[in-house]
Amino acid sequence: MKVPHFNRRLTLEDPQRSADGAGGFTENWVALGIHWAAVVRLTGRVKSQEGASLSVQRYRITLRADPVGSAARPRPDQRFRDGSRIYLIHAVAEEDDRGRYLTCFAQEEVSA
Repeated sequence: MKVPHFNRRLTLEDPQRSADGAGGFTENWVALGIHWAAVVRLTGRVKSQEGASLSVQRYRITLRADPVGSAARPRPDQRFRDGSRIYLIHAVAEEDDRGRYLTCFAQEEVSA
């Protein structure tokens, strides 16, 4: 396997829920750490949601693997932030048989 070119600095964020005092909850995103990654654009499409058009772009994000169980290891319920850009993580897989790299399949939605 060729070594990925890590040229993007991404912040891994985790959703944290807290009670809102009215029986519900609020969700805040908490930064867990920084990862240098290779981000590759995959397929994209436009979808309509609640009367608005959204541009949906899928990405393959490759980064160095952290050990299983580490808080710094990405999970599908988390996201990456790159400035104002948000990449929602849908799946995580080991990139190579030695477990050196992870591939995260993520999606970005932008109002069209």
